[in-house]
Amino acid sequence: MSNISNNLKYLRKKKGHTQQNFADIMEIKRSLIGAYEEDRAEPKYDLLKKIAEYFDLTIDEFINEKISDSWKPKPKSQGSNLRVLSISVDQKDRENIELVPVKASAGYLNGFSDPQYISDLPKFQLPLAALRQGTFRAFEIMGDSMLPVQPGSVIIGEYMDNWNEVKTGETYIVISKNEGVVYKRAGNRFRENKDLKLISDNKVYDAYTIAADDILEIWKAKAYISTSLPEPAPDPTMETLTQMMAQMQKSISQLNKN
Repeated sequence: MSNISNNLKYLRKKKGHTQQNFADIMEIKRSLIGAYEEDRAEPKYDLLKKIAEYFDLTIDEFINEKISDSWKPKPKSQGSNLRVLSISVDQKDRENIELVPVKASAGYLNGFSDPQYISDLPKFQLPLAALRQGTFRAFEIMGDSMLPVQPGSVIIGEYMDNWNEVKTGETYIVISKNEGVVYKRAGNRFRENKDLKLISDNKVYDAYTIAADDILEIWKAKAYISTSLPEPAPDPTMETLTQMMAQMQKSISQLNKN
């Protein structure tokens, strides 16, 4: 029998639930619980997630661990704990680069670990040496907070399974429950249970922090695609010089406070 069938039967009985009782809790038919426990079928992703959460487990633990009285969960760390990452591959079994358009950003927060959602995203390959090793995903960005990278550009990020490797000053796509999909520069290294500071390259926008437990995924920016070609840099005007001086004074004031 698979781990899913064994684990479900063990955990259900440990909670003191009958198959009918547990089926009622999961809002499904009792016959489905029987099919899962007898290894005649496997739960779909949404139900799998619901069952794992009910027993206070990750999906990875529920699928891959053999849970018994002697089993102990591995210590969880926000920085390096194993996460479930869904990917898609081409006919040659090469990982695709899935594209998350702006219109799909909201849906990505719910579907980022759903294999069906990921398989439905647009996907492509790039014959670049820098993108051969690792798992990559592309995100379309909007807004001018990261100028000179223009709105509508596509940032290609490499998946980070260890957030402790986030480096100050480098750019990342950060997926979070409250902020959604953002492309920013890291203002500090990641620390468990600490806020991560996010900085915009466009100095008109203030830096802000995001809580560690709000973060879902981090992708290190590796390349970008843009249909907006750079314009020649304009000569400085009195207005731009004044703005630069004001920004310098603000930065110096913040340094003095720190």
